[in-house]
Amino acid sequence: MRRLFPSPLSPADLDDREWGLAELADLYAYPAGLPAGTAWLRANMVSSLDGAAHHEGRSQPLSSAADMRIFGTLRGLADAVVVGAQTVRQEGYRPARAREVFAARRAALGQGPAPVIAVVSAGLDLDFSLPLFTAPLVPTIVLTGADAPAERVAAARAAGAEVLVVPGEGPGVDVARVPGLLAGRGLTRLLTEGGPRLLGQFAAAGVLDEMCLSLAPVVATGTAPRIMAGPPLAVPERFALGSVLEDGGFLFTRYSRV
Repeated sequence: MRRLFPSPLSPADLDDREWGLAELADLYAYPAGLPAGTAWLRANMVSSLDGAAHHEGRSQPLSSAADMRIFGTLRGLADAVVVGAQTVRQEGYRPARAREVFAARRAALGQGPAPVIAVVSAGLDLDFSLPLFTAPLVPTIVLTGADAPAERVAAARAAGAEVLVVPGEGPGVDVARVPGLLAGRGLTRLLTEGGPRLLGQFAAAGVLDEMCLSLAPVVATGTAPRIMAGPPLAVPERFALGSVLEDGGFLFTRYSRV
């Protein structure tokens, strides 16, 4: 893996070398000194060269060993992983696990042993018998709206999930309020892994702070959506490049909102 931007720190950075998880964790560390009660929402997505967010419903065909190493690092740094219901169903989400390599870092920051998985779902059309809900290391959070079916809310709670009703006007889930609601529970380092619809909603609401995009050197064609699928912004929002790593033709980029 090579560091292309910012300028390499040493000649060794110009050559292929193994970036350990500790080095990646330093590179991708969350900003310090956030105002009290606010969260930093980071997204992590992979895309093919032709803009596909997945191949036949799964992101794995677009991934690589280096991509999975960064994926694991970003999870290891987060307080909570925010994900949409459709992605939970398609990707077969499981509970986040504790990893020894991040234990000391998480303890020093007052974090739990593993990030909370927070599922955003208006209709709660989820299989609550899955280990994600029945056997997580830390209880899974389900974020829904005030009009969620009462019987599905009861099923989620019976499975062991913590159900949070996101305040807001109208039907569905007001995603603009999700980061603040989680920050109020001490979950300020947020990572969203999509899917495209949820990520598009976060971007349209103006609450997406950072985008980590893995660009895979493959062409997928097909009808897969872009990494964001939501209402258009009146004016495209500008993000600033923070870092670029390269491995095997994959580019691992990180952008922050200007």
